[in-house]
Formats: sequence, structure tokens, C-alpha cells
Amino acid sequence: MTDYAGRLRLGVNIDHVATVRNARGGAYPDPVRAAKIAEEAGADGITAHLREDRRHITDPDIDALVETLSVPLNFEMAATDEMQAIALRHKPHAVCIVPERREERTTEGGLEVAKDENRLAHFIAPLREAGCRVSIFIAADRAQIDAAHRIGAQVIELHTGAYCDLHAEGRLDERDAECARLAEMAEYAHSLGLEVHAGHGLTYDTVGAVAAFPEVMELNIGHFLIGEAIFRGLQPAIAEMRRLMDAARA
Repeated sequence: MTDYAGRLRLGVNIDHVATVRNARGGAYPDPVRAAKIAEEAGADGITAHLREDRRHITDPDIDALVETLSVPLNFEMAATDEMQAIALRHKPHAVCIVPERREERTTEGGLEVAKDENRLAHFIAPLREAGCRVSIFIAADRAQIDAAHRIGAQVIELHTGAYCDLHAEGRLDERDAECARLAEMAEYAHSLGLEVHAGHGLTYDTVGAVAAFPEVMELNIGHFLIGEAIFRGLQPAIAEMRRLMDAARA
């Protein structure tokens, strides 16, 4: 097993390997095979989001990942009774609670924790008791960070989607302001004793600034890497992201 204490960790999200597979309804490409390649390329963990509608990752995928991975599995899920039961059955290394709407293409924002504290506190308690590290995917907002801390989450994952979208749209002043907000909230969350992760929409062009935040311990990146793999292969695509992260942190 890798020593996870020393360096900025890279979690590779394999959801969209399953998206391609499901487009044809067959067995190829296999997201578990992608996960093993990601391990070989330097990933410190694998992220998989089991959605209520099973649009990409499926229950057998989770079963196979739990059986075969030698790095930690970060199980992304909505705060539903069904997903809680699946997580408690498998007891993955980490559980990341994310917002989920059937009509969205991808996760559009952070979880609203502040307005749902009581339910979420009761929801995550059995997961923590089972030994899962509980992470909450939230916007870079002080109120949400405070709420995540109050309900007993050990980890927050800051939503970097707005920062990446602003970069892609060439709105550089707004991008820089959002990046500064992410940096400030990473520092604030760390001061509360929360472990800080970040992810959503990160690319080779945007990862450096976020990787340089000293409080961030892990980045979770998926869609871009699976897309880049079409052009350069999955292992080289991940290896390049690993290189850029290491360079930014150094």
C-alpha cells in the first residue's frame, strides 16, 4: 500500500469509462480495468459515484472495485437510505456525500449542508461508526464548511467547477477571484481540523493553482482524464496530471 501521509494525493474518478461502456450496453470498456491502470499510473485512490439512476457506475462495478483495488476506494453517493445501505455493506475507505438530481448532466454544485444539518448528522453517523472516512462535497463557502464540521464530517471536498468554468470562458479576473476564495476556504477548513480535498472540472491548465494550496491533501479528477485518454492513453494522461500536481506542490 502507498504511504498516504506525504504527498498530495490523486484520486482518479472512473465514472465516465462506465459511461462509454453503457452507451452500447455491453461489457467494454471495463471501469475496473481502468482503475487498475490508474493505480499503475500513480493514482493514490479511485473514485466512483454510484448514482440513483445508475447512469454510469453500477452495483457490480462497486462489488468488483471493492474486491480488486489495492488503493482506497472513495465511494461518492447521495444521502439516501439505499446508498447508505450499500456503503455500510462494503465499508469503503471513504464515502463522499454529494448532491444529486436526476436531470443534471453532472454534479452541478456543492451539497447544501447548512439547511439540512440534523438529517445529515444522523445520516453520516453510522458510516463513521463503520470505519468510513466521511467527506462532504461543498462549495467554497464558510457557512457550508462550518455546517460540515458541526455534523461530524472528517473531510470536505471543495467544488472547483466554477473556477474551471471561468478559466475555460476566459473570464480571468473572476477566475482569479474564485481561486482566491478556494484558497481562503481551504485554509479556513484546515483551521477547524477538517481534511481538505478538491475536485470537479480540473484540467492540466487549471490543476496547478489548486494543487499549490498547502492545506489540500487530495484532488479528485475524472472526466478530463478519461477524455484525454482518447488522445494519449489512460496511463500517460494520468501520469501527466501526477507530474503537474507534484510540480505545483514543489
